[in-house]
Amino acid sequence: MLMQFFFLMGPLFSTVCGVIAFVKVQKHLLSALLSLEYIMLSVFWLMLTVLVQVGVDIYFVLFFLTLAACEGALGLALLVSIVRSHGNDNFSSFSVL
Repeated sequence: MLMQFFFLMGPLFSTVCGVIAFVKVQKHLLSALLSLEYIMLSVFWLMLTVLVQVGVDIYFVLFFLTLAACEGALGLALLVSIVRSHGNDNFSSFSVL
């Protein structure tokens, strides 16, 4: 029981660190995208450890990893589009509602 608790603490701690990094990033869009990818990686790690401990089939984790990769590609495409149109990726230069 105690060993399962320690296996869950690593992914939970890394998810919380990723959320804190995402909240604190207010300067560049690339840093925000990197912290979102870190959150997705830690959630993947958390789901993998939970599903392995429960003994369930882990095909859902592969589907989640595919969606995370698509989210990363979409974020990079958005970043390239913004840099080409505005010249930089600073949040201060955008008029975000």
